[in-house]
Amino acid sequence: MSDTTNYKCPACTGPLHFVGASGLLECDFCGSKYPVEQMQNLSDKVNDDVKKSENKDEKSGNGAPEEFSGEGYKALTCSSCGAELFCDETTVATSCPYCGNPTIIPSKFTGARVPDLIIPFKMDKKAAVEALSKFYHGKKLLPKTFKDHNHIEEIKGVYVPFWLFSGKSKFDGKFNTYDESSYTSGDEKVTIKKYYEESRTGEISFKNIPVDASKKMDNAQMDSVEPYDYDELKPYSSSYLPGFLAESYDDSEEDCQERAELRIKETASESAEDDISRDSVDVSSFICRISEKDVKYAFLPVWLLSTKWNDQNFLFAMNGQTGKVAGVLPIDKVKKNAIKITWFIVFELILNAAFYFLF
Repeated sequence: MSDTTNYKCPACTGPLHFVGASGLLECDFCGSKYPVEQMQNLSDKVNDDVKKSENKDEKSGNGAPEEFSGEGYKALTCSSCGAELFCDETTVATSCPYCGNPTIIPSKFTGARVPDLIIPFKMDKKAAVEALSKFYHGKKLLPKTFKDHNHIEEIKGVYVPFWLFSGKSKFDGKFNTYDESSYTSGDEKVTIKKYYEESRTGEISFKNIPVDASKKMDNAQMDSVEPYDYDELKPYSSSYLPGFLAESYDDSEEDCQERAELRIKETASESAEDDISRDSVDVSSFICRISEKDVKYAFLPVWLLSTKWNDQNFLFAMNGQTGKVAGVLPIDKVKKNAIKITWFIVFELILNAAFYFLF
């Protein structure tokens, strides 16, 4: 069985890439375009390889993907040019550095690792570069390295694994509240506060609460590029992967459930507080329990740019569907000090000029 699978153009055998703008698989060589549905046979090939891989694992007594050697890396063979590809244990889709063909690794689609849903990329690389350039624009203290156009071109499109939690939760909250009023008596202003203890119980439904399932990704940053338009969720097909990287989950549903429950609890608490018409509302206690739960495994599109400056790592993320950018920019201390000195000199000149004309 081949280690990898390439999506090739039926017309010229060139590599196919999924293009978000058109929603089609396109060939860079001959320009042919194919609907995802028409290329379903390519997905079927991947699925056949999955079944072969699973049968092979069952016969060998190992139901899980083969363990990686070489400190978490394994050598695979490109089915197009025969070159060796080195991938880590979560890589699902990549590209061959020798022939450039988009490559899918069927052995990673075993068992529970097959996604249920996917949001295809809508923003292409050109749009991602433009959005990041706009994000950099006007940042005077930004190091020159970050303004280098060639550097921005290193941005990569990655399908990030997410768990999507849906269901219902019941909550029971107690709140300390007060209303404040005031009036004037003679020369004095009198303020009156009336304190209350209130409670709220209820049920709240939630749908598609996302929690990223990759340990490589910064949780706060993945939260920052939300929201996604989940109306555009589609049944998973590997036909959306060619031309992008993809990572399988390494944080299980159970590991991510606590983060999902925290988000649900915060939403329920805010909803209960909004229902109380007081001048001040403080939470005394709040209990939220999941009464119904449905969890889907999905691939969501993210453009990523990772770079290093002054021995610090910086990661910039962009929602591949909406274009929302998140990231922390470094500050060039040399530029910062130069600006401080310049402003000090300008201030001194203005002060001296004012002193001269006044006295």
